Amino acid sequence: MTDTPRILIVEDEPKLAALAADYLVAAGLRAEVTERGDGVVEMVRQNPPDLLLLDLMLPGRSGLEICREIRAFSSLPIIMTTARVEEIDRLLGLELGADDYICKPYSPREMTARVRAVLRRFASTERGEPGGSIRIDEAGFQARFHGALLDLTPAEFRLLRLFAASPGRVFSREQLCRNAHEDERVVTDRAVDTHIKNLRRKLREVRPEADPLVSVYGVGYKYQE
Repeated sequence: MTDTPRILIVEDEPKLAALAADYLVAAGLRAEVTERGDGVVEMVRQNPPDLLLLDLMLPGRSGLEICREIRAFSSLPIIMTTARVEEIDRLLGLELGADDYICKPYSPREMTARVRAVLRRFASTERGEPGGSIRIDEAGFQARFHGALLDLTPAEFRLLRLFAASPGRVFSREQLCRNAHEDERVVTDRAVDTHIKNLRRKLREVRPEADPLVSVYGVGYKYQE
């Protein structure tokens, strides 16, 4: 077994994929490459990488669809790459739940730096370091806040998992609606507000002085220490 982070590169331009892999390996990371979109979700389910570097336009299935489906079951760090500038607002509205984006053509050094930054942020969250007082147990479908096990509904767990994966990032109510349930039920803004209210109450039961779920007027919510 190795603790070296493994990066899955989903990119249909062979030269760019090989260049990205070379730079990541030179930076002390492991890199795997796949050129098609279909099959990526199953790869993630069977053998989750530590980070997904995901192109927007792919043969077989688009990066948008892949990201959306993965976010329904995992908080895996995802960096999107795109040459379509008009898509950037959607990616960073980060309506799909991506953690970062890179415009193509990109500098391999910048890409490597972005990958390392997202890995550090995600690792600190999982270890419970500053910015990471929430610990998520994916397999057990459980969450702890400052070490205390939280009694959460499935919808509350999914929302808290989403917040914990990207501390400081603002999620719109639309994004939260999509992530609250794995099925296709319609979730209203009011239902999301109720989930957030209940999450706040349960977090305050552990730390009465804490209020890490912050309302951002006219946009949605974010998690911060």
